Amino acid sequence: FSISGNKIWSSSQHRFYCAAASPKITTHYTIYPRDQDPRWKDVNMERYEDEADVLIVGGGPSGLSAACKLKQLANQEGKELRVCLVEKAAEIGGHILSGACIEPRALNELFPDWKERGAPLKTEVTEDTFAILTATGRIPIPVFRGMPMDNHGNYIVRLGNVVRWLGQQAEELGVELYPGYAASEILYHEDGSVKGIATNDVGIHKDGSPKDTFERGMELHAKVTIFSEGCHGHLAKQLYNKFNLRENCQPQTYGIGLKELWEINPDKHRPGRVEHSIGWPFDNSTYGGTFLYHLDEGPLVVVGMVRFKHHPSIEPVFRGGKRIAYGARALNEGGYQSLPKLTFPGGCLSGCSPGFMNVPKIKGTHNAMKSGMLAAEAVYETLTNEELVAKSETVEIYEEKIRSSWVWNELYAVRNVRPSFNTRFGGDHTKLKPAAECTPIEYPKPDGVYEYVETEDGKRLQINAQNCIHCKTCDIKDPSQNINWVCPQGGEGPAYNGM
Repeated sequence: FSISGNKIWSSSQHRFYCAAASPKITTHYTIYPRDQDPRWKDVNMERYEDEADVLIVGGGPSGLSAACKLKQLANQEGKELRVCLVEKAAEIGGHILSGACIEPRALNELFPDWKERGAPLKTEVTEDTFAILTATGRIPIPVFRGMPMDNHGNYIVRLGNVVRWLGQQAEELGVELYPGYAASEILYHEDGSVKGIATNDVGIHKDGSPKDTFERGMELHAKVTIFSEGCHGHLAKQLYNKFNLRENCQPQTYGIGLKELWEINPDKHRPGRVEHSIGWPFDNSTYGGTFLYHLDEGPLVVVGMVRFKHHPSIEPVFRGGKRIAYGARALNEGGYQSLPKLTFPGGCLSGCSPGFMNVPKIKGTHNAMKSGMLAAEAVYETLTNEELVAKSETVEIYEEKIRSSWVWNELYAVRNVRPSFNTRFGGDHTKLKPAAECTPIEYPKPDGVYEYVETEDGKRLQINAQNCIHCKTCDIKDPSQNINWVCPQGGEGPAYNGM
């Protein structure tokens, strides 16, 4: 990430550090322009350009659903439509992380024959449990049909595998997929409308100077660009500001999802079992919960919340087991009241980028997919309808489609659940308190996962850019809003294998 200004907030150490006493925090060209840097004087900065009908940024559930739907519509009518999708992970699904217990409603609409196509939805929910935890006890809560926590008919999945499968379907339909290409810059026409994106440059030293292997990124232009970056996308953040898309909605609020994948003893494995809980380890002023899902493979389970594993009712499941993967990702929790305007000249937003998660359900994949499908329908109608093309290529009908869909009805029905736990309006970055007003948290000793370096004042947590898992929490929570997360070279970042 890059930081402008002269301060960094360290929430783990509850102190401010002055940048003047340390090396340059960032060398990113958005902070130190290259045209003012003599090291870049003779470097060729021309970029190769390519043109598509529709460009999709982000190869997650929403982006791939949009891509598939666009090609389905075009193929049904025998029309030529070039659809290109760029994804910053080295392979499709490589940056995907979610619980995930998904509702197949959108998938049923997109591919009614998904079972015959071999979609990796193998574990249908067979048991649903919910409880309030105390430090040592467990109070069961019944789950009735129709409650948000009712998972009848849903599937426990490794979402990265589902996304990889969606990518295969997209390619079979004729979508051009470009994994390993990170969209780093939005391109605009002279009239201010979105023209497309540029991928990031490669071959740059840590000090911001070009290597001998430097290569300029390429430009991808399109009639319409769909931004499906996921929660707190770095390009969507720019679009919000340029087109004032958040003018008429509440600030977005966020949670962070922490997930581990475990291989456990077979005698403790109960495929299809879903467990959710609230209460411990959270205090009464902290919104959150936990999950434990038993996959029908392995014997594998997925668990959310690290300390949750130590609860007396949970710890036996993990005894003798082995953690084989872990990761984290921010989640949009603002819901209905925090949805921004979805369209702007030259493009639109879909999926978890604007935020379609149903918080009490703890599910967003089905809504993300449906929003991508609706965006595709709107874009296709706009590009093939002479009256709409004559007006502009702003896909305003997408807003109408969302509002008349089951996505809108679902979010409206639960609109007051998450806000009722938060009495102060404002962005999450406004909610931090001075350390003196907070009770210190006694964290366990480091387990060797993190890197600590020796300083004059003792040991300091070292955060390396190459270890960034793209959760975006730093960007979201920084109280001065100085942090602007930027994507690394295409293909870098976490390498989740079916998370």
